[in-house]
Amino acid sequence: YVCSTWGNNHFKTFDGDAYQFPGFCEYNFVSDCREAYKEFSVQIQRALDSSGHPVIQYILVKVKDIMIYLKPNIAVVDGRIVKTPYYTSGVLIESNEIYTKIYAKLGMVLMWNQQDALMVELDNKFNNYTCGLCGDYNGIQIYNEFINKDASYNSITYGNMQKINTPKEKCDDPDETQALPSCNDHRDECQRLLTSPAFADCLLRLNLEMYIQACMQDKCACKGEDDSFCLCSTISEYSRQCSHAGGRPGEWRTQNFC
Repeated sequence: YVCSTWGNNHFKTFDGDAYQFPGFCEYNFVSDCREAYKEFSVQIQRALDSSGHPVIQYILVKVKDIMIYLKPNIAVVDGRIVKTPYYTSGVLIESNEIYTKIYAKLGMVLMWNQQDALMVELDNKFNNYTCGLCGDYNGIQIYNEFINKDASYNSITYGNMQKINTPKEKCDDPDETQALPSCNDHRDECQRLLTSPAFADCLLRLNLEMYIQACMQDKCACKGEDDSFCLCSTISEYSRQCSHAGGRPGEWRTQNFC
């Protein structure tokens, strides 16, 4: 099971809920939340890049007692910069020009494109035991993330609850009352892009509607500019998730698209 975040602040939990959360603080992306000894945690912080797009600035991964700090093209383990591939007690870090990957023997794989997209896959022995932006991994959508006992939360409230309070930073929470615009004008275009022949092998493997909605939100946010981040980040994520699910996406990038 996979939890991911990509592009214009999109998130997909282990249980399959998709939402947007535009926060720029440091957040618990996913961690083992059993009361006693926590086996792992993954924290992230986004920032705007020079073009004004939200990218992941750094990722902080703790596996048992090992601390790993990732920035683009840099991996720091327990305070020292390491060359990859790097192996230490049950953890392997690999990287190439595009991806940094961490494999942890305890049942976690993390993959980051060193920009906007992060994917974490967890062994199902962690069912019901996780917390953070990825949710509780109980197999049931909405429950305990957006509905908990008698309270219901919108995605901004839920995201704000995952903030890591670090003494050094003052960091403003996104406004919980701002509603996301309805972006129906873009449905046809998004549907066309995501059902192109290149993705024929993906249709039965993924929840298409979730990616159509994300693509529509991207188009709205970009106010119609033909900016490749706007269009491509969700399509790239769809392609990655399709490969991850065993599908074979065709070549969808062209000379003048993405």
